[in-house]
Amino acid sequence: MADHYKVAVATSDGIVVNQHFGRARTFFIYDIDEEGGYTLLETRNLPPVCNGGNHEDSKLEGNIQKLADCKYILVSRIGMGAAARAEQAGITPMELPGMIGDSIDRLTAYEKIQSLF
Repeated sequence: MADHYKVAVATSDGIVVNQHFGRARTFFIYDIDEEGGYTLLETRNLPPVCNGGNHEDSKLEGNIQKLADCKYILVSRIGMGAAARAEQAGITPMELPGMIGDSIDRLTAYEKIQSLF
């Protein structure tokens, strides 16, 4: 597992991973340490990509770039196009709705398993 990495969490309240990537306005950015502990670094407010079912590619690209320093994005849902674009930028999107702490714990367990291969 990497020493430290950042995770962007799509949340409306700072408690639960509960936002669809395209509708999210707020991302909490966490630093994950080598032990799986996490610290809130900052909050980033981004314009939603979806607007009444329509998607704006320029907003999608802009939001991906604003999250480019993160290794993962935790969301309740993400469309295939947005997920593919995130992956092209080196960010792994993960649909892990639930309490933020529980979702980060599931992510760090995944990271530990991946490091075995």
